[in-house]
Parts: sequence; C-alpha cells; structure tokens
Amino acid sequence: MENQSQKNQSSQEKSLPALHIRDLTVAYQRKPVLWDVDLDVPAGVVAGIVGPNGAGKSTLIKAILNLVNHTTGKVEIFGKPYRLQRQLVGYVPQRESVDWDYPINAVELVAMGLYRQIGWFRPVGSKHRELALKALEEVGMADYAHRQISRLSGGQQQRIFLARALVQNAQVYFMDEPFAGVDAATEKAIMAILQRLREQGKTVFVVHHDLETVREYFDYLIMLNMRVVAAGAVQSVFTPENLRRTYGGRLTLLDRAVDAMGRRL
Repeated sequence: MENQSQKNQSSQEKSLPALHIRDLTVAYQRKPVLWDVDLDVPAGVVAGIVGPNGAGKSTLIKAILNLVNHTTGKVEIFGKPYRLQRQLVGYVPQRESVDWDYPINAVELVAMGLYRQIGWFRPVGSKHRELALKALEEVGMADYAHRQISRLSGGQQQRIFLARALVQNAQVYFMDEPFAGVDAATEKAIMAILQRLREQGKTVFVVHHDLETVREYFDYLIMLNMRVVAAGAVQSVFTPENLRRTYGGRLTLLDRAVDAMGRRL
C-alpha cells in the first residue's frame, strides 16, 4: 500500500501540469527549428501534436527528453526538470529510427524498458521477463514474444515498441508517429491502449498527421509550426482558422479536414 508521503506526492503531481514549457528555442546549425515555445498541458489527456512537415513536432519531443539541446528554455514534468523525472516518462520513437536488424527478439526488446529497475549489464530475471510478457499481451503480441524483431511486420514492430513503453508503467508517454505505416487494425488497437492509459489518469503525447481523426483520437491538441499556433481542448482549438494559421493552406488534406469539421458541427 502507498504510505502517506507517497499519497501526498501523487496528489501534488495531479495538481501540476504534466508538461510545463517556457521560452523553448531549438536551433540546428543556428537555424531555428522551434521558437519561443510555451506550453502547459494538464495531466490525464491524450494530446495530439500536429503541424506541417518541418514544423518541429519530433524536435519538440526530443527537446523535452533532452535528446537534442535547446538554446533557451525550461521544461518540467510535474513541476520538476526531466532529468529528475525520467522514471515517470515513457518514449516511443519513430519506427524508422530503430535498427530492426539488431539480433534481439520481441520479449528481450520489451524488457529493455525495465533496465532502470534491472540495472545496466545485469541479466533479465524471471520477474522482469513476466512483466515484459504481460506488456506484449496488452498489445496483442504475446504469440510473437520469441520472434526476432526483423521478422515482424511494420505494425507488429510498432506494437512491440509500444509494449516497451508500457512496461515502464510511466505517468507520461511521448509517442512519435505511432500510427505511421501501420494497418487499420493496428491503429485501432494502439488507440484503444492510449484511451486505457488516459482512463488510468496517465498523459500521452502523440505526433500525428491525419487531421481527419483528430477529433476522434484526442481530447487535447497542440498545433505547431515552429511556434505554438494554438494549444488546448480539441473542441476549442481545432478550428478552420487555426488550421490555416498552422498549415498556411499548403496541405492537400486541409480542405477535407475543414469540410469534415463543418459536417460534424
């Protein structure tokens, strides 16, 4: 059972924004990629991050996780710098960034998410293997536990990486294009998992490209084009005006998304 101090800490965290960013600027070779980003995102939401190619969506996640340096700015997870809150955070990178030829099977890859508990260079014990298998079962991949990761389809690989994040039992998840290159059934299965995480009070950030599913998938939205164009509850910020401010009319799906919004309103 939780002791009183743990309960007090949990209560304090729930009263703080899951993510707090002030004046975040990131530049590559002196060229700004993100500029003066300010965000306060509440806990317990599934938040979409949308914007055109080159808008800085993936860079935003990497800057939050200290995977790229930021020129200026402050980032906090539940009121503390990320370096002090790593144990609260799970990350699903883009599938294309992973070396899928690495000689490891699915359950071993998922168990890598437990290395903070296991300790580096220590063997995976039966307890941790059981946790990894349970996470695989959650994403519908238990039957593939001992298959080499290069022999999995794109959708199966994405589910494996989701399981690696889930096994960490994090409070905040960052997912970089989890629906990219997956079939409709896998996308539906992943979305069901994200909704369960939200029901558990956890916070999920998702880089997303399909504007037509924004209202269905998310309850919070960050609209980004180097700067934050708009952020807030989907029903408030996902408007034709903000779409045009974000995309500048350059996206072929923009008019379809606006038309779909009009039909639903």
